[in-house]
Amino acid sequence: MRETTELTEAAGRFADRLRAAPQSRLLRGAAAEGLSLARELALRAQRLEAPGAAPRTMPDAGPFAVGDQVTVAVNDFAEAWRAALAGAGPEAGRAALQAELAGAVSLVREAEARAGL
Repeated sequence: MRETTELTEAAGRFADRLRAAPQSRLLRGAAAEGLSLARELALRAQRLEAPGAAPRTMPDAGPFAVGDQVTVAVNDFAEAWRAALAGAGPEAGRAALQAELAGAVSLVREAEARAGL
């Protein structure tokens, strides 16, 4: 759990800001940034859980749901990442998973910056 704290806390802050944002700000691009992030995290979780499987796209549930979509996607990613780490054998596999986690943290921070919240 501790390994994914930085990711879940960063995504939680962004999701909270999305939930608190006025409609005008959401429609000016913040919701689109949140949805793009949620979709990317969902795809990354799917690749960890079932490599090679056909990806599924998270639907657009509207600007007022995007904070919840970010939360669901980051929690799914964190769970898939922890499961993959538990099953990783060689050190190279663990290093790749650590890089995947660091990339996800960067995605969250960049999306929040672009959203302007």
